[in-house]
Amino acid sequence: MRELIDADRLPAQPRCTAEKLAAVRRGLVPLAAWAVSARPRISVLADAQDCPCGILGYLSWHDVRTGLVCWVYAREDPPALRALISHALAALAYCPRIEAFVGASPGPLGPGGLPRTRRGATHDALLQSGFTGRRCGSYLHRVLPAEPPPAKLVADVFPCDFPPGHRLIIREAAEPVAEAVVSVGADRTATVYWIETLSTRRRRGLGHKLLAQALALLAEQGATEVALVVIDDAPHPTPDSQAASRLFESFGFTLVDQLWTYQHRHPRGTRSSACPAA
Repeated sequence: MRELIDADRLPAQPRCTAEKLAAVRRGLVPLAAWAVSARPRISVLADAQDCPCGILGYLSWHDVRTGLVCWVYAREDPPALRALISHALAALAYCPRIEAFVGASPGPLGPGGLPRTRRGATHDALLQSGFTGRRCGSYLHRVLPAEPPPAKLVADVFPCDFPPGHRLIIREAAEPVAEAVVSVGADRTATVYWIETLSTRRRRGLGHKLLAQALALLAEQGATEVALVVIDDAPHPTPDSQAASRLFESFGFTLVDQLWTYQHRHPRGTRSSACPAA
């Protein structure tokens, strides 16, 4: 099953391990940026030789009638993808709304949204199954040099439990004005989960200094490549999104793919009013 997931792995996306997959099955890892109140379900599609040819993760909540297709992998085989998505729709038929590939930070089970170009068969299968899609962000990647240039130490660094990594904070007069959260995986891939500057402190170079220190820290910890997701679901670029793009481009980040998210609504009057037992 892990081979199916890793077959569609993006640059700098960590590999799926048995431990991480087991944690998801126990419901210990949020598959989207929400608190999980119901155990995730994983379904595996097998071929005639009983070999796995597709895997699907989905969940629902007991108190909110919304379903979520977290991820689906089938080596971009259209019949397998349609079968898996149909299975999820049937299992979540009591939900008036079903979302798929809702944005989250990059992890071993996906980059947060669906990479629209690289996962074109999955995109098509979702649309053919009644989902509508929209762009939600961009996946960026950069190779880290073996000996990064020294960075000015402007931020305090603290360990972070979730995600496991480090938080960097720039303070002015004891007030936090800029923050980043970064992490290095066991396979030397790294992720910038978060970088933000207070709106009143922007256009002063704090983001540039913070990112420089964050990337130097990741390289010192053995990372060889790093990824980040930029949320850019607005129909038109904003000044803040343009500034973020210029910042990441100045550090050598390049676009890997646009990320998409999807939604499916049952026609009025056709859904079942019954919910499965908790």
